[in-house]
Amino acid sequence: MKTMMNTHLGNISIDSEVIANYAGSVAVECIGIVGMASVNVKDGLVKLLKMDNLSTGVCVHVNNNKLEIDFHLIVAYGVNILAVSDNLSSNVKYKVQEFTGLPVEKVNIFVEGVRVID
Repeated sequence: MKTMMNTHLGNISIDSEVIANYAGSVAVECIGIVGMASVNVKDGLVKLLKMDNLSTGVCVHVNNNKLEIDFHLIVAYGVNILAVSDNLSSNVKYKVQEFTGLPVEKVNIFVEGVRVID
């Protein structure tokens, strides 16, 4: 799905996959997040994705030029999930709004697993 914006310079179109890739890169920069998760609905399996596949664990919804972003994450063992979620939410809202110029209405976080990191 593409987001369309009309400006005084012309029309701007942003693909939601671009926003998902950027949001995924912002997410893995946050402390306590091991990586993005891919959920196989059929089997109920969760697998950790490599850093080159960041948009798979991210879903971007566009409603009336407002963004709603869903994250499926794997967090590090022993971290405070609420603190990690708050940090992720505020970083994503700020950086994605600066990147796209569109307001981020919601950031939904789904913790799919916990991993021990070395």
